[in-house]
Amino acid sequence: MKKTDPAAPAQEEAVPGPAGAGQQQADGRTRHGVARLLLERGEVTAVAAAEALGLSPAAVRRHLDALVVGGEAYTRDAPRRGQRGRGRPAKLFLLTETGRARFGHAYDDLAISALRFLAESGGEAALRAFARRRVAGMVDPHREAITAGQDPTERAAALATALTREGYAASTRSVGVGEQLCQHHCPVAHVAAEFPQLCEVETAVFADLLGTHVQRLATIAGGGAACTTHVPKVPEQATVPEQAASPRRGARPRHATGSGSGAAARGPARVPDGGKSL
Repeated sequence: MKKTDPAAPAQEEAVPGPAGAGQQQADGRTRHGVARLLLERGEVTAVAAAEALGLSPAAVRRHLDALVVGGEAYTRDAPRRGQRGRGRPAKLFLLTETGRARFGHAYDDLAISALRFLAESGGEAALRAFARRRVAGMVDPHREAITAGQDPTERAAALATALTREGYAASTRSVGVGEQLCQHHCPVAHVAAEFPQLCEVETAVFADLLGTHVQRLATIAGGGAACTTHVPKVPEQATVPEQAASPRRGARPRHATGSGSGAAARGPARVPDGGKSL
């Protein structure tokens, strides 16, 4: 007996028509039906899938091959039953984790439930400790490469490379007096929307890695197109305060206390000949 859901796309594919958007949609529905059959059966041959879906083996094999090329399925040899015959053994098709993701996961909901429980039982400190451990696990393998940079600009570029390897599709660009570190993808955006502590701790870790104060301008979790972080080109600790660099006119110097230090230790200032001491 054929299953109802996977059989529906088979009717779509059997209808002849000009190639175009309609045909692509029909192919997409049929491929989804083939993938669902793999999900339900666990493993299946092309012949068995064709029989279950009411399609020709050639049509089903085309969709199975496309799933394999797209990383959504893989193959293995079917075990032989009885006396070994001639020819190659039949291929069994199975879904990969990528293929299973086509049908959705509840990972985000599970993560949110877990963090809610953590916040209720351990409070804000426990939540931030978890966030720090998570970010550390993401950046620590790349810490040496990042901190090898000579300045925040080089380090930001290395951090972008590290984040891209971790699935964040990151890049940098120069903007005026600094760099902008952009993360174009966030795998935990749905969770971070409820728990902004994840973004806050991540920003603090970035500042530590880059050796300068950074400012988070936007986040995907907050509705932005990307997670954008401003990175000054000059480390904050290297900047001389304006007041120290240019003292106000007429300001009276503060004499240092203690022996042997400051103007007081040197005695009265010498004045040019003919001048008057103040």
